Amino acid sequence: MLIARTLNGLQARDLSVERAQELGQMGYMQWLGTLPADADYEYEAVRAYLAAMDFIETDPAIAVFCGLIRDSLRKPMRPLDLAMPKARRRGGARKRRLLI
Repeated sequence: MLIARTLNGLQARDLSVERAQELGQMGYMQWLGTLPADADYEYEAVRAYLAAMDFIETDPAIAVFCGLIRDSLRKPMRPLDLAMPKARRRGGARKRRLLI
């Protein structure tokens, strides 16, 4: 299940608001990129939301991801506010080792 891989990558609880926003947007773009060209977007979006909704309260990046899905299903349609993260140093390998 491709949504499971995306959600797994978004599960982190101790994120700043800015980092959660970045990860949630990247997760949405990743999920969107995995959809087949002939997929029914509304059906897939509802499926992804239902798979993620149990983590909204505990994982901020998943809350952002779900917010983007909700916004994408609203009528009338509006462009989503999506952006790639700003380039900056985040601690590299040393920081990742400290998280283990």
